[in-house]
Amino acid sequence: MLKKALVFAVLIFFLVLPFLIRSNYLLGMLIVTGLYSIIVIGLGILMGYAGQVSFGHAAFFGLGSYTAAILATSCGWPTPAALLAAMALPGLVAALIGRPTLKLKELYLALATLAFGILVHILFNEGGEITGGPSGLAGIPYLSLGGLVFDRDIEFYYLVLAVVLLVSLAVNNLIQSRTGRALRAIRESEHAAQTAGMDTSLLKLQAFVFSAVLAGLAGGLYAFYVTFISPSPFSFHMSVQFVLMAVVGGLGTFWGPLQGSGLVVALGEALRWAVPLVIPGAGGEYQIIFFGIILVLVMIFRPAGLGSLLSPQVNQERAGRPGGREVDGGVAGG
Repeated sequence: MLKKALVFAVLIFFLVLPFLIRSNYLLGMLIVTGLYSIIVIGLGILMGYAGQVSFGHAAFFGLGSYTAAILATSCGWPTPAALLAAMALPGLVAALIGRPTLKLKELYLALATLAFGILVHILFNEGGEITGGPSGLAGIPYLSLGGLVFDRDIEFYYLVLAVVLLVSLAVNNLIQSRTGRALRAIRESEHAAQTAGMDTSLLKLQAFVFSAVLAGLAGGLYAFYVTFISPSPFSFHMSVQFVLMAVVGGLGTFWGPLQGSGLVVALGEALRWAVPLVIPGAGGEYQIIFFGIILVLVMIFRPAGLGSLLSPQVNQERAGRPGGREVDGGVAGG
């Protein structure tokens, strides 16, 4: 009951927030935060439950953006159809590469997804007339649903808010379902889950595909929001930031994606202004250093993430029973 009241209070806050800030710049930051939180929700399932680390989700984000942009401009598709395709293509690609990739463990899995992300980024840069190369694609139409055209920031803000809410509630229901219980079993001990007869390979693949679909959804919405895309927002650095958002927010928490995304976006904007003042002539490449330091500090001092502050059950689950001990990343009685 308390959780529902908190969700309702937060929803009311975000509904009235645009009328309080009265700034297009801040409203744009909120929209971007919402889009990133959609990706981080998927990463939370993949990392927090299936136990798979991906440094390639900026590639899925980019695939969604370029799919929506190309279909809506060069092919003349209606924007809702292009948005659906932006979700489908990353999911298909994830299904194709997921089965061999997810057989890898730990560092090798991270390196494989990293290589995939770099390869896709190169494809965006070398795509010629199809992707626009380094110059990008312009002239992307605004998203239109029926007779409603989302051509103003405030309209797009409420669209993204609705999508974030629906995705959050859907994932929350998923976690409470039979599939969610199976994913929690994998998180506690994959070997025990296999012994219980669960197809852990299929479950991990489904989590990977699901997270890619959400990244594609965010990418398609991003393309229709900015109406211009280039390869730079879909680089390896962005994948690192997505992982940072997921970890800082708290893996497996309801509020984590929004908290982590908001903090990292705000911090990124602050560093963009502060770093050149501290280090004259420095560019955005120094941001990755600061983000890395923050990631290390969070893992040391707050490994459960910020979302656990509003989700105490996460701390209880990870603390285990008195006298418990770690077994395959899970908890067993001592």
